[in-house]
Amino acid sequence: MVFTTPVIRALRRQFPDAHITYLVEAASAPVVRHNTHIDDLVIVERARGWSRLRDDWALGRRLRRSHFDVAIDLHGGPRAAWLTRASGAPVRIGYDVPGRRWAYTTRVAWTPSLVPPRHSVLNQWDLLAPLGVGPADPARDPVEMPLAPEAVERVDARLRAAGLADDARLAILHVSAGNPFRRWPANRFAELAATLAAGPELLHVVITAGPSEADAASRVARAARELAAGHGTRIVRCGEFDLEELAALVTRARLYIGGDSGPLHIAATTTTPVVALFGPTLAARSLPWRDPACPAVGVDAGPLPCRPCHQRSCAPGDFRCLTGITVPMVLDACRRALALSRGRHGDGFRPARPDGVS
Repeated sequence: MVFTTPVIRALRRQFPDAHITYLVEAASAPVVRHNTHIDDLVIVERARGWSRLRDDWALGRRLRRSHFDVAIDLHGGPRAAWLTRASGAPVRIGYDVPGRRWAYTTRVAWTPSLVPPRHSVLNQWDLLAPLGVGPADPARDPVEMPLAPEAVERVDARLRAAGLADDARLAILHVSAGNPFRRWPANRFAELAATLAAGPELLHVVITAGPSEADAASRVARAARELAAGHGTRIVRCGEFDLEELAALVTRARLYIGGDSGPLHIAATTTTPVVALFGPTLAARSLPWRDPACPAVGVDAGPLPCRPCHQRSCAPGDFRCLTGITVPMVLDACRRALALSRGRHGDGFRPARPDGVS
């Protein structure tokens, strides 16, 4: 979802008077809910069985009644392909994938191979070529997620309740991922958090995780406080954050550290320095797509014969792409990201909040 936002911006620039409608499932809607380049947001329900057939049929009829001129399938799955075809748009653009060709009038080449690596935004951007949109440029068309003012207020209140002043220097440490192939060992997250909390940057480390791994995040926080000794109060757990709250939290921080998962890409929509941990995936495909002046440092275990992989099974059996990332490697990346940030903004840097949020 985040990787589609440069496409939305480019479409608005290319067709400033167009009416742009975006279809999205409810779970991902917060990413584009406040996107100013979108005129109409259609929430697609994720029903099951016969209910899905009924809902999709009704949605297809609704789309056809809207008389769209162009439909672009940014997803490429069977359901998205069917809805694209059901729209009845005279121009329907999608990937040239077996079993989907019938849905599109214009098909764009799709290469599923992991090698050579290519950024995911560029894969999305290919769908704009038939419309005459120029080359992709992260400085001009970064990923974006405008902040929700109410989410900013909720985050500020929770941080104050946790004893953090408004000017506290925050480092966000996201310790979970959607699958075990992207989870850095918990004991290393704890050691990293303890070291950052005791370091000269005077950082307060806020540990976050997905809802399904809240217990794991709490265990990391407890272990980190024990390791940090007299600096344990700088390690904070204040519950879980939804997508809009996470964006607001990262915007307020000096640093974000996490694996290649959804929260990393939410962090990429801010100007906050990012340290990204890449196990089976590659920085060339997933490093933050934004202005190069905003620091983003990738960390990985280096070349491995099994890397990248499709994340279905670990061929060596020991997740060496993750265990090969050491705490000193990540600490060095954190220091580099913070140094780059200071070089750009000076010692008093605090990332600006977009859209006039103060």
